[in-house]
Amino acid sequence: MINKNILHACHEEGFKEGEVYNAYKVFFGTLVSESRLRIINLLRKRKMNVSEIMEELKDEQTAVSHDLARLRKCGFVEVEIDGKFRYYRLNEKTIKPLMDLIDSHMSKYCVHILRGNKHER
Repeated sequence: MINKNILHACHEEGFKEGEVYNAYKVFFGTLVSESRLRIINLLRKRKMNVSEIMEELKDEQTAVSHDLARLRKCGFVEVEIDGKFRYYRLNEKTIKPLMDLIDSHMSKYCVHILRGNKHER
């Protein structure tokens, strides 16, 4: 069941419950991409522009820009314009604590996934 506060806010905007679940899918689907997870982890350390992210990831500009657009759409990152550069930073208010919580969960409950993957090779 979706939180009643979220449902109420969405109903006021004219959205149905199924549409809310679709928004959840987009949000959590953002975390499915390894490249987006790598960008999130880079931005946990410091703000960066597209060129810096490209260099760190050894990836092309279009791929990085596409991932940043998705991260921005879902509120994972915020952008700061400084002259001709756009600097991206992790949403410190919501996403940083969420990622810290995910790290804690993974280290406690999901290490067995890595062990299982290691034995499958």
